[in-house]
Amino acid sequence: MLHPQAKAFIDLLIEKGVPPTHTLPYTDARRFYRERRALAQPEPGEVAEVRDLSADGPHGPIPLRYYRPLGSHAAALLPVLVYYHGGGWTIGDLDTHDTLCRELSNLSGCAVVAVDYRMGPEHRFPAAVHDVLAATRWVRQQAASLKVDANRLAVGGDSAGGNLAAVVAIAARDAGDLPISFQLLIYPATDMRRGHASHTTNGQGYVLTSDSITYFHDHYIDDPKHDHDWRASPLLHENLEGLPPALVITAGYDPLRDEGLDYARALTEAGNRASYVCFERQIHGFITMGRILDEANTAVGLCAAELRRALKP
Repeated sequence: MLHPQAKAFIDLLIEKGVPPTHTLPYTDARRFYRERRALAQPEPGEVAEVRDLSADGPHGPIPLRYYRPLGSHAAALLPVLVYYHGGGWTIGDLDTHDTLCRELSNLSGCAVVAVDYRMGPEHRFPAAVHDVLAATRWVRQQAASLKVDANRLAVGGDSAGGNLAAVVAIAARDAGDLPISFQLLIYPATDMRRGHASHTTNGQGYVLTSDSITYFHDHYIDDPKHDHDWRASPLLHENLEGLPPALVITAGYDPLRDEGLDYARALTEAGNRASYVCFERQIHGFITMGRILDEANTAVGLCAAELRRALKP
């Protein structure tokens, strides 16, 4: 059964006349996504330090936001999570996920570096992949100046960001020069073919609809053959051995639920350590909605605890 708090949120969106994402020009969709934060996100918590940075990217500077947790000494060498925001590779930015990054930093004791990668339709696949890889390498290269431990580096993200985190973990393994200690995959998109059963059973009525997924897909992917490229669909990589330990979180009323579960299974079957937790009563996007969804705060706490455990000295 859908959580009553999640149902109340859906009813509120209907009551306020918030238009479905797929009906909007992408510029308006970005604005609505930013403005909708006020309905559901907690106030941003205080951290010891937050500052905007810039990484060298293959096509110009990549904006970053750097967080250090409350109680951390300015000179302490901290583990670090490189975080990629969700939003269908089309919407979302450093501000839409600012509260979540602050929460993860404070609760895990990690530094967090959020990445504002290029998005579609202005920058199609694989531009986002190139940016998140470049940004993650930059964090490792700048570890000393950032006061982070390059040997305790995790990647993570939600939805499209979870897709990118999975892709970075595979690419880093293949390159052999970017050691990653953990991957945090929050309702990740893992199969751009969109054929799993939950795309049908959860395709309407739960905020992220099959129409919106097609909208996001088509803003990011401009050639159907890219759906079979592992950099778009990490579930389709022919070899998932030797990847970092993972936590995969899904939501029961999410069209992406089944491909998230399948990715967790594939990681485990390939010999990796992968934990899987489904918040059965929740909808896609719930983890940022701690103002109105109690289970969002539970999920954030779980992610932070796993980060702390995986990245301990």
